[in-house]
Amino acid sequence: MESLQTIIATCAPEAGLSSRIIPFASGTSLKERLSANPVLMAPMAGVSDGVYRTMARAGGAGLAYSEMVSVAGIHYGGDKTWELVEPLATEPDIAVQLFGSKPDQFKEAAAQISERLGDKLALIDINMACPVPKVVKKGEGSALLDTPELAADLVKACLSEVSVPVTVKIRRGRRQDEEVAPEFARAMEAAGASAVAIHGRFATQMYRGQAEWETVNRVCDAVSIPVIGSGDMLSAEAAAHALTETGVTAVMIARGTYGNPWIFKNTQALVEGQPVLVPTLDQMLASFMMHVRLLDAADIHIARARSLSTWYFRGIPNAAYWRGKSVKCVTAQDFIDLALEIKETVKRLEGEQEFPEHNLPMS
Repeated sequence: MESLQTIIATCAPEAGLSSRIIPFASGTSLKERLSANPVLMAPMAGVSDGVYRTMARAGGAGLAYSEMVSVAGIHYGGDKTWELVEPLATEPDIAVQLFGSKPDQFKEAAAQISERLGDKLALIDINMACPVPKVVKKGEGSALLDTPELAADLVKACLSEVSVPVTVKIRRGRRQDEEVAPEFARAMEAAGASAVAIHGRFATQMYRGQAEWETVNRVCDAVSIPVIGSGDMLSAEAAAHALTETGVTAVMIARGTYGNPWIFKNTQALVEGQPVLVPTLDQMLASFMMHVRLLDAADIHIARARSLSTWYFRGIPNAAYWRGKSVKCVTAQDFIDLALEIKETVKRLEGEQEFPEHNLPMS
C-alpha cells in the first residue's frame, strides 16, 4: 500500500495543493502565530479525521482541529476516543478540541493528550459552543455559557497540565436575544484562555439564519486576547471579508471546506490582493482521488468517500447522476475509477473547463 507521504508528494501538485505541509507558525505569542496564517480548519463532528486535516493543511490551512473529543471518553479509556486525537504521520501538529463539564476529567485529559502527542500538540480548545441537545443536556457545550464559573474552572484545569495555549470556542449566547459573549469572553480571558473563537449565532439557532458579526466585533472590543471568527465562512470571499472588515485575528472555516481544500490559500490570496486559484475539472477530481487514496492508506472507513463525492462533484455537469453512481462504490478503487470516468466523459462532451469556487447552501 502507498504511504501517506508518497500519496501527498505525487498527488498534491496535480490537485493544485501543496506537497509540503507547513507546521503551525512559531512566535512569541499566540496572536503572532495566528497572524502568520490566520485561516484555520474548524473542528467538525464526523468530518475532521486525520486525512481531512491533512487535505486542509495541503490546501494552506494554518492549523487544523480534531473533532470534538470527550474528556469522559478519555477518562474511561475508550480506544475510539483516542482515534479522534491521534494525528497522522502527515500532520506536523494538531489542535485538539475537548468537551465535557468536569474539571477533573479535563485535567486528566489534558495531561494524557500532552504526554501522548508531545510536540505535535499545538493547542487545546474547549468547546463551549455545541448546540446539540444530547451535549447540552449534560451541561456541556453551549450549556457552559450559563455557568461561566465552571467554564473558567475547565480552562484552569487544562492550564495546570499543559504548556501549550488553551483556547475556548463560544457562541453569541445560549438563548435567542440573550447575548453573553462579550462578558463571557472576558471571564475566559481572566481564567487564562489564550484566545476565544466566537460563532455569531445563539445556540438555539443551531445553524439557521445568519451569523451576526457585530457580536464578533463586540467580543473583539471586550478582550485583549486574539479572537477567531466563526460562522458562514462558506467561501474565500466571506472569510477574507471577515479578516479585513472585522477585528478578528483569524477565522475558522467549517462547511466552506467541503470539497474545497483550496479555500484556505484563496482566502490568504484575497487578503493579500493576489490571484485566487479557480480549480479546473482535473484539479477537482485529482483532489478527490488524493483524498480517497489517503483514506485508504490511513485505514479510515472508505464510506466517508460518499460524502466527499457529494461535495467534490457539486458543479460538475450531471452531478446528480455521478453522485448516484458513487453510492454504489465499495472500495477506494471504485471511487477512483468513478472519478476517472467523470473526467473522460465530461471532457469528451464539453472539453476542458473550469468550475468556479462554490458556496454551500445554508443547512
